[in-house]
Amino acid sequence: MSTTFADAFYFDSLVWDWIIAVYLFLAGMSAGAVMIAIYLKRKVIEGYPASNGIIKATAILAPFGIIVGLLILVFHLTKPWSFWKIMIFYNPTSVMSMGVVLFQVYMVVLFAWIAIIYKNELLALLGDRLPIVGKVMKVLDRFENSIELFLGFLALLLAAYTGFLLSALQTYPMLNNPVLPILFLFSSLSSGAAACLLFGVVFFKESAKSASVSWVHKFERPVVMFELFVIFAFFSGLYFGGGQSQVAALSAIGGGFWASWFWYGVIGMGMLVPLGLNAVSPAGVKHNKAFIMLVTTLSLIGVLMLRTFVLYAGQMTTL
Repeated sequence: MSTTFADAFYFDSLVWDWIIAVYLFLAGMSAGAVMIAIYLKRKVIEGYPASNGIIKATAILAPFGIIVGLLILVFHLTKPWSFWKIMIFYNPTSVMSMGVVLFQVYMVVLFAWIAIIYKNELLALLGDRLPIVGKVMKVLDRFENSIELFLGFLALLLAAYTGFLLSALQTYPMLNNPVLPILFLFSSLSSGAAACLLFGVVFFKESAKSASVSWVHKFERPVVMFELFVIFAFFSGLYFGGGQSQVAALSAIGGGFWASWFWYGVIGMGMLVPLGLNAVSPAGVKHNKAFIMLVTTLSLIGVLMLRTFVLYAGQMTTL
């Protein structure tokens, strides 16, 4: 019997729905963008990093992804106005609670890092008002390297955490999988790279021929290829695991609505098409803004479709 669009998104064993997929996508994109921006700032960008379009994009996208993602999550709760309780009362045995701690620390360190990069602009904006800010900036300046390295570590944890969060659903063999955090780490890097290019070049006017844009272009291809390898390992492990794990793999990619979503959307449109376009297009085309918009948009849609696919298809089969 064919599966309708509505049936695919609503079935009896569903615990988490598409809202969680959007939340996972935004959190992963934030973490991926931060890891890339930190590397660019330390190794690639010459001169004043605050003027670089990709750094500007990250300064907006990274906090935006976390704030909007958490707002979506909060208002998706049964009692949204009780959200403050999970922000204060921590449970070390809860994956969700530990995630809240990670998000809080990540946000504090992220804003400190952004403030260090844009300290001149911030102090010029404030003028003689709030002199305490100048004193705080002097302290942050002294620890810039440590803050930056710690932020990179937190971003790495956050990218992998989006996979650990789903693995907490232990009754679903496809989700309770040790490869899932690795897959989500690389999809975070993929979406972070695409978002950095899209917003950095198109909206913040970074030259498509700059060293930072060239580096992200080169970085994208091996990340997506390794992501494909991890997906292969992910489903191979499920299939050869036998039992309900094999059932989960076949149910997800063997046929039906979610198999089409995976093969045509995630693999085809989100990965193979951008890889193919980058491989066959001449350098002049690859540095065109319209081309960058097309390829990065396809990549971002592909990552969102991947998160949605894993969330829904992973809940179709139970132990």
